[in-house]
Amino acid sequence: MLTHRFDDALSLAARLHRDQRRKASDIPYISHLLAVAALVLEHGGDEDQAIAALLHDAVEDQGGLETAALIRGRFGPRAEEIVLACSDSNGEDKAPWKDRKLAYVASIAAKHPDALVVTACDKLHNATSILRDFHRVGPAVFDRFTAGMAGTLWYYRSLAEKIATALPGTLSAELMDVVERLEELTQSPDGAR
Repeated sequence: MLTHRFDDALSLAARLHRDQRRKASDIPYISHLLAVAALVLEHGGDEDQAIAALLHDAVEDQGGLETAALIRGRFGPRAEEIVLACSDSNGEDKAPWKDRKLAYVASIAAKHPDALVVTACDKLHNATSILRDFHRVGPAVFDRFTAGMAGTLWYYRSLAEKIATALPGTLSAELMDVVERLEELTQSPDGAR
């Protein structure tokens, strides 16, 4: 069962990300956090994992290590550890995109299963959003990403493969399925929608 801790995390996530939107859209960022938390719960995650799902981008996007300390103080060390494991930076002095993504992909094998579930749900929602937007706008969806189509597809394929090895099961299979559908669409001669 979810307790007041989840309610508090939802309120904190809404406050921290209130002014953020999803990449190149008017969609409030909180929609992503809610979707990831829902996926975590649907895939058997517990309250700490759901809390971490709501806050998984807070450290890198909203306050760095100060926010990590806030999460630890309000929700405990396990929630903070999951959030930190899901972050590709501490919010300060971010390395270049490729360096961060290579390090993140490499980190999958050593992630604790608690963090793997949140990571897989995060990537599943992101990949599903890209796939949905590809059907709507075609290959132009990749214009919103630093690495363009090739780099974005490389990143999600690499993640899906590593997650499938580290966390075999339905969740990793769902992620791989979405990545494969996206790859098939992008290889289509007309970029079919």
